[in-house]
Amino acid sequence: MLVLRRKSGQAIVMNGVITVRVLAIEGEVIKIGFEAPPDVIIVREELLDDAHNAPQLAAPIGGNLDA
Repeated sequence: MLVLRRKSGQAIVMNGVITVRVLAIEGEVIKIGFEAPPDVIIVREELLDDAHNAPQLAAPIGGNLDA
């Protein structure tokens, strides 16, 4: 596992196409944003454990799985 420290406004780029940006830090809560091609699926970890949501995992990044 790679561990990096980032400040608000800083980003990490993966494979030249996925950007993870720290948007805000509020106490122990960190708001992050992801920029990725439409075919990249980004899911919160707890949704992977929920078999009920499994069909939704096929939705692309614009599918808003957090709603």
